[in-house]
Amino acid sequence: MDFHRNHHSTTSPTSSASSTTTTTTTPIPNPNPNPSSNCISTDDPMHSWWESISKARSRIHSLSSLLPPSLSSCLCSLADSDRPALSLLSSLESYDAVSSALFSPLSGSGSDPLCHWLYDTFLSSDPHLRLVVFSFLPVLSGLYLSRVHSLSSDSPSLPSLAGFEAVLLALYAAETKARNGKPVVVSIPDLSQPSLYHTPRVHKPNPLAPAISPHQSIGVLSPPLEPQIAVKSTKRACIVGVALDSYYKHISQMPTWSKIDFCRFLASWAGQDCHCLHQVSDDDTNEPDITPALFLEGGNEIDDVTEEMDQLMRFEKKNVCNGVVLESKGSIIPLPWELLQPALRIVGHCLLAPLNSQDIKDAASVAVKRLYARASHDLVPQAILATQSLIQLDKRARESAKATAVANSSSNANTPSKAKNPEVLLVSK
Repeated sequence: MDFHRNHHSTTSPTSSASSTTTTTTTPIPNPNPNPSSNCISTDDPMHSWWESISKARSRIHSLSSLLPPSLSSCLCSLADSDRPALSLLSSLESYDAVSSALFSPLSGSGSDPLCHWLYDTFLSSDPHLRLVVFSFLPVLSGLYLSRVHSLSSDSPSLPSLAGFEAVLLALYAAETKARNGKPVVVSIPDLSQPSLYHTPRVHKPNPLAPAISPHQSIGVLSPPLEPQIAVKSTKRACIVGVALDSYYKHISQMPTWSKIDFCRFLASWAGQDCHCLHQVSDDDTNEPDITPALFLEGGNEIDDVTEEMDQLMRFEKKNVCNGVVLESKGSIIPLPWELLQPALRIVGHCLLAPLNSQDIKDAASVAVKRLYARASHDLVPQAILATQSLIQLDKRARESAKATAVANSSSNANTPSKAKNPEVLLVSK
């Protein structure tokens, strides 16, 4: 079975969280319908390498037929490179073209050729091609959730979202197969011990099993996944959350613009006009309510906070990344914990990873502050704790970076310059 046979038009879900279950009418095919056709011989490394190159070039050429003709020369040059899939992953021009096509009002339907391309590319099982599909997940999931929760089901002209759902279900099915029916757990250390290194060793019959002391407990990050053949309204957040968790596993290989797009969608999901946003405080006091009267009293610390917030708000209104203007995206949506938990992992990486650019960190800072305001408004304790911790970590990281920059500048200013010795020209006699 293929995507073309099994995805027809579906009825768009309601914008509000209804108690009834809305199910797409089309099943999703097996993510690996013919395993033998995807097998690459391990006996001949050269044959395996050339088959991977040929597959990537074929996918790039098929993508060029779906995009404007002005990009054909760019895509052809990517296809002719030594590593075509990775070249496509690192191409901002192609990413911007695909994102623009996904933003089309009629995108995401069961007949959308771009969704077909993403679906077939992910099922190719080539790891580098799968990274290309993962890089578009922030845009795809952001558009899907925003449209699902902003469009009304009583409108007869609403487009189908079966194309978006097919790609999300393919990612969900791959993660379900990888977990093999097991939950994602984390061992919580015994807090009665002085430190982690004082935990007594326990004899393990299985050397591969984690060592758990009698007082150590296990926390379940994600329960076992159930196979899904359609997107139900009650399972939508779980399916998208699992797809985002898969994205997080490959986030170190994602390009800058993909991470920024996710942060901007996440900020829009949290809500742009919530009054709780003005209660976000960067100080260490227990009074998060910051009013304009406080800024009139002066003080260096308040001035620093004001300047930082002004910079973030300017970044929020208009951000330029490598020449591409990224405007505000998405709309306010419900944020259950099964969706918010993987989103917080992603935004935490964007905020604190040392190799991320400043553009990524600024976008993540805006997103986490909006999430904190949203969590405070909705009274979600675990979300308040997580976002407030990220805000404090971000604050300390910025203070440390500023202090380091000041120390380096003062050190360079106080370091006397060494007089250069006169040049001696050697002349042969």
